[in-house]
Amino acid sequence: MQIIEIIIKVAVSLTLLNVWILRVNKRTPYRGGSAVSMKEEFDVYGLPGWFMYVVGFLKIISALLLLLSIYFKQIEFHVSVMIAILMLGALAMHIKIKDQFFKALPSVILLLLVLMIAMIKS
Repeated sequence: MQIIEIIIKVAVSLTLLNVWILRVNKRTPYRGGSAVSMKEEFDVYGLPGWFMYVVGFLKIISALLLLLSIYFKQIEFHVSVMIAILMLGALAMHIKIKDQFFKALPSVILLLLVLMIAMIKS
């Protein structure tokens, strides 16, 4: 079970880091509405520009903390809950603008994975 948990943590972390560092200004099929960048996506959601930086900071920090939780077990529950809240927010934004479900699929998958981590440790 420990190996699976580590794989999940690495997969979730790398996904978040990929989205928020490598693909932040690139088109992906999962962007909200017809947005081609993260900034446009936040505009589509009706969120202020500064909020993108707050969310990005929280997602990058939480991804790094999730990797650290491989060694520091005492933080994994809290980090998993933090990511779950962020993924619920992402899902809510897709629902708000009536996106196709497949656009929300990455946030749903990450939500389920971090909930698995949180439930294993609770």
